[in-house]
Amino acid sequence: MANTEDESCWICGKKEFFLFTCRYCGKNFCAAHRLPEQHACEGLEFNQRYPGYYGRKNNKNTDYNSHVFKGILLTTLKQALKGTIKNTWRIIMNSMKTSPSMTIIYICLISFFIGNILIGPSFFNFFKLTPAYMTTMPWTIITHMFLHVDFGHLFFNMLVLFFFGRELEYRVGNRTFLLVYFISGIVAALGYVLTVSNPFSAVVGASGAILGVFATLTVLAPDLKVYVYFIPMQIKYALLLFALLDFALIGSNDMVAHTAHLSGILIGLFLGLRIKNTKKYNMIYDDYY
Repeated sequence: MANTEDESCWICGKKEFFLFTCRYCGKNFCAAHRLPEQHACEGLEFNQRYPGYYGRKNNKNTDYNSHVFKGILLTTLKQALKGTIKNTWRIIMNSMKTSPSMTIIYICLISFFIGNILIGPSFFNFFKLTPAYMTTMPWTIITHMFLHVDFGHLFFNMLVLFFFGRELEYRVGNRTFLLVYFISGIVAALGYVLTVSNPFSAVVGASGAILGVFATLTVLAPDLKVYVYFIPMQIKYALLLFALLDFALIGSNDMVAHTAHLSGILIGLFLGLRIKNTKKYNMIYDDYY
């Protein structure tokens, strides 16, 4: 674009009636220096690195500086976001490789997003445990453990699993933890199936499996300090409190599978005693402390 003001060329000082304004740096040049390569334009290199930040009518240096700042800001934000996503993904993958509790948490989060936001009831219908259909849909005795009906249900279960599941992993190892988790979840489901009055009343959630983990940890570390509603107590008293509440609420219409909770606690106590009496655990226990 030509400038019709009688000014001098920024490079050689030559005055011409028609001076050219550089679209990258906004300065005026004669015909001999009008190309960016001919006047060593400082804006050309930046435009090549960060394309799209310059308009076609940057006639003032203030406009140029504004575009430079916006370009740097946008590029920095893009790089920061890319780095954050990459680092987050690396952290997730590493935690899944080392901790089965974290793997279960991520699966529950993904299933919650799919079931409650993307697909809806049809997703739950295919994976929830309904006693009347357990023989025709046997996979539901496992899959129901990864479903949660609302955010509060999900948050509480995953919070307990995050703290106490990983604590049990450290004490018994990943393989034994997975055995405790899934055996507890399956037994809890069977306890619900055998005691529910309505066989078409479905159940979802990881509570039975998580309480089995909690009970196993109680046997192995009965004096471990925990907080129940911000009240500090030993884990053995916390488990007793949970068991008494579930027992007292059996038969209530609170939409909670209390018999599944109690079944998970009972099998967890049994598994904890079996693990505690093994020679292998005693060796790990001595090394742990």
